[in-house]
Amino acid sequence: MTISSVVFPTLFLIKGWVKSLREIVHDYLKDHRATADLGVQGGGRRNSTLICAPIIANSVEQMVSQISKAKELGADLVEARLDFLKNFNPSQHLQTIIENRPLPILITYRPIWEGGKYNGDENKRQSALRLAIELGSEFVDIELKVAHDFYKSIGGKKPDNVKIIVSSHNFENTPSVEEIGNLAARIQASGADVVKVATTALDITDSARVFQVLVHSQVPMIGIAMGEKGFMSRVLCAKFGGFLTFGSIEAGAISAPGQPTIKDLLDLYNFRQIGVATKVHGVIGNPVGHSKSPHLYNAAFKAVGFDGVYLPLLVDNVSDFLNTYSSPDFVGYSYTIPHKEDGLRCCDEVDPIAKAIGAISCMIKRPHDGKLIGYNVDYLGAIAAIEEGILGLNGRSISGSPLYGKLFVVMGAGGAGKALAYGGKEKGARVVVANRTYAKAKELASKVEGEAITLSELENFHPQEGMILANTTSVGMKPNIDETPLPKEALKHYSLVFDAIYTPKLTRLLREAQEAGAAIVYGTEMFINQAFVQFQKFTKLPAPRQLIRDVLGRNT
Repeated sequence: MTISSVVFPTLFLIKGWVKSLREIVHDYLKDHRATADLGVQGGGRRNSTLICAPIIANSVEQMVSQISKAKELGADLVEARLDFLKNFNPSQHLQTIIENRPLPILITYRPIWEGGKYNGDENKRQSALRLAIELGSEFVDIELKVAHDFYKSIGGKKPDNVKIIVSSHNFENTPSVEEIGNLAARIQASGADVVKVATTALDITDSARVFQVLVHSQVPMIGIAMGEKGFMSRVLCAKFGGFLTFGSIEAGAISAPGQPTIKDLLDLYNFRQIGVATKVHGVIGNPVGHSKSPHLYNAAFKAVGFDGVYLPLLVDNVSDFLNTYSSPDFVGYSYTIPHKEDGLRCCDEVDPIAKAIGAISCMIKRPHDGKLIGYNVDYLGAIAAIEEGILGLNGRSISGSPLYGKLFVVMGAGGAGKALAYGGKEKGARVVVANRTYAKAKELASKVEGEAITLSELENFHPQEGMILANTTSVGMKPNIDETPLPKEALKHYSLVFDAIYTPKLTRLLREAQEAGAAIVYGTEMFINQAFVQFQKFTKLPAPRQLIRDVLGRNT
């Protein structure tokens, strides 16, 4: 993404606001001896974007308890969502909530017409927000639609240490950069201390428009693209100058779609260490939520002091993604199902091995000219793991590759299937490609001088005993863990079975292969070996191998 030089002249340039607002939070925590290190002046962190924990409890008691939990987890402030409370009585309950806060608090009473839960009298709702101001809440959120009336009702009586966030939520799409910029200007002109624009991401490229407005805004701004395809906006807002991001106190306890947890922001994505110069990496796939790659690479980046972040990238169109995020700071990607072949077509240069396979698993942006270079490192890890497994069966007495002369059945003809078939041919195996559609199986088999059959034919395919099987399809991947690409009865003809799936580690295919008497090789072995290679390509540094193995062990 190239952050262009677009300027929004209607956005007032009040440079001191962002600092002073964050200092409100910083001073509160300092006065209350809170443990969070905001580091407004630097303090070991590379950004000043705050983490706000939305509290969506049903009772005041639960809300007070969850606010304390948010502090323990490392949040900078909390958002008390009053519209989630049952039997809420503002005059009775607001004081309890505000007086018992161990963190600065944002009071939000979201109406149903803006995506919230409140469906009562508007005057009563706004009256509760005015009471929150009187009681000293650090922040109050009011919707743009009623901001004018709300400001009129408080008549300039707002204390200086209470700041008003004026918000706009779009639950349908993400408008153009110009439209978002104009909306932000309207919000700021309404009298807002903080501008909040939340859109809905229909494609991962939508976040780029939010980033472009964020990076140019010199008024405090919260910019978020909601939904799974807007996830990157919740992490990279720290890079582009967002005032705050939202992190839930536990998985599922979210106030809007796509929210990460506080723990993931801090521990998985190293949120405090994201800065303007942070290099962005990620795994490009669809689906991608199951990937363990962010756990590995972010931990490894942190361990070696590399200024990078690694994200799950839910991509529909690879070309659109790469063209949108073309900035020099978006530098390296892993490729997974179903984009390994599309990724190859988007490369400026392709490593000869990847070209022979016809798919990439890794893409690097070359620093000096910005060209995209494609590699395939999948087969290195997978073939090495399979060879190790065969050696275990044969007492390690084989010279040359233990795959030589073996009948090697590869299920699937996509990117990973091509990598395994190519690797098998290179090692001297007799390759059989089994795929749902025969034409794709035939196309790949012809390239590796092998045989092609359909997956349905594979069930009764056993020209000899002791064959080697490699599954590269997604059948059996989480969440569909009860599925298997081949019945248990057919597995008795194989001496070793490898499954490229690593979530779960022990797939149904591997479990039944074990029960049928075959040796098994986990997909984690392919994953871990290619991770070593990719890390070095991303960072130009040696991979912390034991750390990567330990992290994967904790997350499978």
